[in-house]
Amino acid sequence: MYTQCPDCRTVFSLDASVLAHARGAVICGNCETLFDALDTLAEQLPPEPFRLLPGHARSEEAPKLELAVYRPREDVPVAEPVPAAPAFTPRFVHERRAPRRRPRRWPWVATCTLLTLLLAAQVAWAKRDMLVADPAIGAWLRQACASLGCRLPLVRDVHRLHLVARDVQAHPSVPGALMISATVRNDAPFAQPYPVVSLTLSDADGHRVAMRRLHPSEYLDDDAALRAGLAPGASAALLIEVADPGNRAVAFEFGFE
Repeated sequence: MYTQCPDCRTVFSLDASVLAHARGAVICGNCETLFDALDTLAEQLPPEPFRLLPGHARSEEAPKLELAVYRPREDVPVAEPVPAAPAFTPRFVHERRAPRRRPRRWPWVATCTLLTLLLAAQVAWAKRDMLVADPAIGAWLRQACASLGCRLPLVRDVHRLHLVARDVQAHPSVPGALMISATVRNDAPFAQPYPVVSLTLSDADGHRVAMRRLHPSEYLDDDAALRAGLAPGASAALLIEVADPGNRAVAFEFGFE
């Protein structure tokens, strides 16, 4: 006879003595589940492959046995019962399954976290000008850099550079030249690189007479100041020497790039 564990679906071979020992209650040798062997008791196994043995519905009334095959005589002594041989169960059924090892997840979590941080760093570097110029994020970054001793990259915003003073006069020592002085102030909350200054001279009709574009190294010879940039709220004096275009130049204009 055969029965099947309802938990792990393992099929076992057993005989009547095993069933009578605990009135059908058995323990699965594979998963240690206690179950009633009578629920799926079968004389023969169905053709393989199969998943479940057919179950038996319990009857409230005990069936009546009609087919008698033997009745012992009262005057004959009863022989001692021979111990039944233990039911044979395949070895592989009793062997417990080795617990499956769960895959380690922390290497994947660490790798994904590292890649996310690298991606965030790349995006922050690509958008560094916008982040530094932002009032809230820029202030936080400046505080963090002040604590760590680092330096933020210079961000250019010429719309926050204002010309507060300017003057044009003949060069005191070079004939035929003009000396132009100007004072520029950085109204941004962050340091800016020194701008490219465009100087335009025009006549009385507003026509352009001369124009020149000067890079920071042309009007500022302090390398340390060039690297540090124009601090927030700070002012810088610019001194520019240009050739005198003659009496036609009556007006001049500054621009920042």
